Amino acid sequence: MAHTRRRLRRAPAGSARPSARDLEAARNKGVADVIALGLRVLFVGINPSLYTAAVGHHFARPGNRFWPALHAAGFTPRLLAPHEERELLAYGCGITNVVNRATASASELSVEELERGARRLVAKVRRYRPRLVALLGLTTYRLAFGRPDATLGRQPEPLAGAELWVLPNPSGLNASFKPADFARLFREVREAAQAPERRRA
Repeated sequence: MAHTRRRLRRAPAGSARPSARDLEAARNKGVADVIALGLRVLFVGINPSLYTAAVGHHFARPGNRFWPALHAAGFTPRLLAPHEERELLAYGCGITNVVNRATASASELSVEELERGARRLVAKVRRYRPRLVALLGLTTYRLAFGRPDATLGRQPEPLAGAELWVLPNPSGLNASFKPADFARLFREVREAAQAPERRRA
C-alpha cells in the first residue's frame, strides 16, 4: 500500500502543542532529514512519531531523551530544542530515519517496510558519507538488517563504509534506560567519532 510521503512545514518556536486532530492528520507523513555531506555522526531514528510529524521536527515528543542526551554527551554546547535541529549541522551531526512515515507506534511498521528502509539508509550513507552512523533502536536494527543477535554498541561490520553503532531508542516510553545511560552511550559515540579515523571498508 502506498503511503503519503508529504513533509510537514516546521512549527515555529514556541508554538502550541498539536491537538489530537493535528496528531491524527500527521499519520503517514514524513519529516525532512537534517543532513549534509561528510558529517561526523548521522543519527538514525526508527520513524517519526505522530507528534514529531505534526510539528515537523525530529524527536519532538515531550519526554524524548534524544536532545538531552546529545547535550549531556558533549555533542552540543547547550540543550537544543527540536525546532533548532538544523544547528546540529554546525556540530557535524545530522538526523534521518529508517522509515520516514509517521505512526503512533513503531510496532505499526512491518518487517518488510523496515527492510526497505534499511536499503534506503544504505544508499543514503553511500551518498552523504558520514564518518559514523548511530542507529537508535536495537530491535529495529535486528529486524531491518537481519541481525537477530546484534547487541548495543559498536557493530563489527560498517554500514556502507561508515562505522556503525546501535543505541537504545530514546523515546520516553523506553523505561529500560535512564538519562545517565543515554548520556554515557552517546558520549561513547562522540568519542568514537573524534578518534583517529579508521580505514573505511
